Amino acid sequence: MKTLLCVAVIFFLTLASAPAQSAAPTPAPDPAKTEKQDALWQKLGDVIADADRNLDGVMGVAILDLTSGQMLTHHADSVFPQASSIKIAVLAELYRQEQQAREAARSTSGKARLNDLYTVNAADLVPDSDIMGGFTPGVTKTTNRDLATMMVAVSDNSATNVLIDRVGIENVNAMLDGLGLHQTRLRRKMMDLKAASDGRENVSTPREMMLLLDILYRGKLLGPELTKDFFAVLSTHKDDYISRAMPDEVRTATKPGALEGVRNSSGIVYASHRPFVICVMTTYDSDERAAEDAIGRVGLAAYRTFDRLGRASEYGRVISPKNSGNR
Repeated sequence: MKTLLCVAVIFFLTLASAPAQSAAPTPAPDPAKTEKQDALWQKLGDVIADADRNLDGVMGVAILDLTSGQMLTHHADSVFPQASSIKIAVLAELYRQEQQAREAARSTSGKARLNDLYTVNAADLVPDSDIMGGFTPGVTKTTNRDLATMMVAVSDNSATNVLIDRVGIENVNAMLDGLGLHQTRLRRKMMDLKAASDGRENVSTPREMMLLLDILYRGKLLGPELTKDFFAVLSTHKDDYISRAMPDEVRTATKPGALEGVRNSSGIVYASHRPFVICVMTTYDSDERAAEDAIGRVGLAAYRTFDRLGRASEYGRVISPKNSGNR
């Protein structure tokens, strides 16, 4: 009996002193796989540099992979006139005020609400107002959200100016400051040529507009419901230089801008499994149509890159329904 007890003790002591079996080590990332994706990224950078080089003007670009966080920038910190692309910031402030009003436990006085009504006033009408200009002053009523849709879909300037009055220029800029976006500024209403000639231009940089869209996409400014609705409005179909170049089925949430010598487009392209932010700004354009085409080339090259990254394996193999196997 004593012999058996000694054997058992020795057996358990042996187990206790044995080194614990470690889990299988995680394989290190294959540098070759990363190298291939970096090569794709570099080729996209080459397209951007070539588009800028061949443009009789100046181009700035900021692209953000919303999956990996990787960025590609080109003159991204230069300040560009925004034209109608600044309306993204106006839209953001409208939704921010709606968010604040919903969260407030007390009175919401002073906050613009999406469902607040507006009666069309002839005094508010300015050029390039394709929808508002056709409404009957004193009779037609719309909501702030309707105005926002007109502002985004057809870039209606009268609708934009009513919203600017309602949300406040100072509030738009305070919101931007609070997000650390100090180069992006709303300084005037639409079609205010006197303000523009005095140097009060609406401006931003490719990087800051990219960061604003990233903040909105990740729900850092608005709650989930309003974030979804914000991008539903921004996705309204429109004639946009980036969207023109995309396949018909690709969703885009973008806002173009056009002034004499200026063409811009900023927004999000929802490539399959790999959405990305893209902001392309041009100025000093001698040929504005050529600038629009250059923006489209950059947008299409970016889409093709992210579409492949989204649908391919880490080795670059794409499996589509039409694939039937190895050949």
